[in-house]
Amino acid sequence: MVFGKRARKIQRILIVEDEPLIAFDTEHVLTEAGYDVVGTVDSVEAALEVIASKKLDLALVDLGLTDGGNGVEVAAAARRAGLHVLFVTGRCPKGAESLGIGCLEKPFTPKDLRGAIEAIETLLSRGSVKKAPSGLRLYADNASAA
Repeated sequence: MVFGKRARKIQRILIVEDEPLIAFDTEHVLTEAGYDVVGTVDSVEAALEVIASKKLDLALVDLGLTDGGNGVEVAAAARRAGLHVLFVTGRCPKGAESLGIGCLEKPFTPKDLRGAIEAIETLLSRGSVKKAPSGLRLYADNASAA
């Protein structure tokens, strides 16, 4: 018998971020934590391409994107594809709760980012989270939606 961590529900992640430094740091933090970053893109069009062509567990989505598009468009497409979305932005979008599982406000630390994904894992597994990391707002009603 092997003891250790349980299998992750979230393994394959898409990063949708228009700020190159934040995108690079996020990708580095997640890769170091053992996640498979399937893609890092900065536009709605590129995000939709990845969502349509890759198997994903979670999309981290910023609101403002380089092509003038909006992360809400990406989140809507991700939800239609059965994918969970964590908004990662300076200001959590009002009225977008139906599109995401939560929102992590910028600026955040690597610990907050890892903790946010772990909290989503817990929410998906157990249906509730006792204490969310700093800056994370979970939309509990959406845990079973995707």
